[in-house]
Amino acid sequence: MNPAVRALFDEMAPSYDDFEPWYEHLYARLHALLSAELGGGPAADRRALDAGCGTGLQTRLFADRGWRPHGVDISENLMLIARERVPRASFACATVEALPYADGVFDDIVCCGSTLSFVDDPGRALTEMGRVLRPGGRLFLECEHRPSLDLGWTLLSALTGDALRYHTPLREAWRALVARRSVRLPYPGYGLLNLFTTRDLHAMLKSAGLVPRREWGIHSITNVLPSTVLHRTALSPALAAIYRALGRLDTALAPTRAGRALANSLVILAERAQPSA
Repeated sequence: MNPAVRALFDEMAPSYDDFEPWYEHLYARLHALLSAELGGGPAADRRALDAGCGTGLQTRLFADRGWRPHGVDISENLMLIARERVPRASFACATVEALPYADGVFDDIVCCGSTLSFVDDPGRALTEMGRVLRPGGRLFLECEHRPSLDLGWTLLSALTGDALRYHTPLREAWRALVARRSVRLPYPGYGLLNLFTTRDLHAMLKSAGLVPRREWGIHSITNVLPSTVLHRTALSPALAAIYRALGRLDTALAPTRAGRALANSLVILAERAQPSA
């Protein structure tokens, strides 16, 4: 992974858990889906990996179920917080493109926080996750999606002298909106992000020996508000009320075709293929 990405998250560590409205909705939905899909009773021998663990938000969900949690991240500063949050977990500073584990050692992997959107070689990262999963093991993946309503706001901002502060040149905004494949697009404060089409994600998952089972969209209808508006410390009371209503509708749309097609974040539950008989 690019050293600039490591530096970005090291610098971000002190405020990483100060969720803006955008992330409040995203993580509420992610954790609700995780609880439902990766649920089940405690199993002391069940091993789970939080790939791109950040400050250990998902790692703690595994620990609370009595599983044996592990976390990987490139930012030592983020993992200092994760180690305090989940002291019984095992953490390693590494990239998801080269996981420091043997083959087939994990029952479940979660890769959230748009981790895959920051890596230089997302196909390699998915191959690594498939490698360390046991046959029948599950991957819960969340990443940036293309297309989305927010790309329309990006283009509008470029056409209006960057009125919405996306900081994206017109040519790049247009290319991202009309492209038929995954693209890399800058986002203010985060650098270049991979925006994936469902087709490209499915192809990479198949190559990694992973089979998609269920999919959801997050931040589909909420994107009638520009994401740059939602990346703020707080919203005005009126805007917050509108956002809460949109969030409820977004939750209802999440498993539908429309909710997935328009989503800014695509969530996929995939399974490591079983060996042929």
